[in-house]
Amino acid sequence: MSETSNRSRRRFLKATAAGALAAGLPLVRSVHAAGSDVLRVGLVGCGGRGTGAAVNAMNADRNARLVALADVFPERMEGTRARLQRSKGAQVAVDDDHLFAGFDGYRHVIDCADVVLLALPTFFHPHYLKACVDAGKHVFCEKIHAVDAPGVRMVLEAGETARRKGLSVVSGLAWRYDTGVRETIERVHDGAIGEIVSIEQTCNTGFLRSVPRQPGWTEMEYQLRDWFDFFWLACDLPGLNAVHNLDKAAWAMHDEPPLRCWGMGGRQTRVGPQHGDAWDHHATVFEYAGGARLHSYCRQQDGCFTDISSRYYGTKGWCDLLGYRIDGENPWRYSGGRSNRFDLEHVALFSAIRNGTPVNNTLYMARSSLMAVMSTWASYTGQVLTWEAAMQSDHVVAPERLALDAEPPTRPDADGNYPMPVPGVTRFV
Repeated sequence: MSETSNRSRRRFLKATAAGALAAGLPLVRSVHAAGSDVLRVGLVGCGGRGTGAAVNAMNADRNARLVALADVFPERMEGTRARLQRSKGAQVAVDDDHLFAGFDGYRHVIDCADVVLLALPTFFHPHYLKACVDAGKHVFCEKIHAVDAPGVRMVLEAGETARRKGLSVVSGLAWRYDTGVRETIERVHDGAIGEIVSIEQTCNTGFLRSVPRQPGWTEMEYQLRDWFDFFWLACDLPGLNAVHNLDKAAWAMHDEPPLRCWGMGGRQTRVGPQHGDAWDHHATVFEYAGGARLHSYCRQQDGCFTDISSRYYGTKGWCDLLGYRIDGENPWRYSGGRSNRFDLEHVALFSAIRNGTPVNNTLYMARSSLMAVMSTWASYTGQVLTWEAAMQSDHVVAPERLALDAEPPTRPDADGNYPMPVPGVTRFV
């Protein structure tokens, strides 16, 4: 087929998928390879995003059955089950014997599911992803996918195992499944703006959340419940928020790793022990071999200018990715409507499973995660970090054991304050 015909076919398929979702039509109807129409789904991590992922999975496949839940905290599972039963009815078939509390609950979910949804504090993602594919399970894994280079390498290893076993792994970096974004990126890759020379990625929002400490909580329980505010669990703002923008930039650059980066950041408004060791702003410059520069900004400060945008500047024009538009020598506007990228990523997963055509997102999952790790440490250290050094790092921040009575890797001093990185003093290991 000609490139034009190929492109038209891709657009037809994407438009068909988006239209079917908008109409509430079931997209996945094929019989499961094991001989049953039902795909058993297990959810590990029953917070808001995990609950949302379960809804997206059942929206994508009418014969997906949620059969098991796991979370460290039992009340989260019970609340999630109740909410999902109200919204999805008979697709939720989780009895009391399939509510698995504790740090080993994920193992029990793996044992009774065909597809596992992972939506936890980031620290756990690479470990649980590897366990899933080692056990022969298909996986949806929320972003970000690792908080350190050893975790990134674990994601790559899991990806290779998935390829050998014919398993599908889909990432929660959901913009890659947004119909309008895909159409726009396709034109960027086709040369509509020429060679990219500069990328500007911005994720400036108000403050998202903190969870107040409650009497009776151990330090570990507090940090797990307030995980947004602790680097070892979340990888700071670049891991929580900016990774989506870093991933879109990586996609525009054909997932070519940058050579190096440098950056700056700190905390000005989110100060005090109630915010753990997280910062409230970061700015990072990534440098590519061809001379292109990626400028990444993220901030969570109330009362400030907000902006979530992705803009690419090339030798023939520029692209507003989230505006679905290109200006310059080859102006273009996307004419379709908005799509539900969160449903569409699950459509891709379940369609791949049903059709026996595995999809594997682990390469860009790993590379975009490492960019977030680099962005964080560039601010923390004030130094230039190379891709090679970051990728080879063995630095891990992790507790010696996982238990609610265990000591987390970062602990408050006598005044309740957590140790903070100091640019120019702190070093990347």
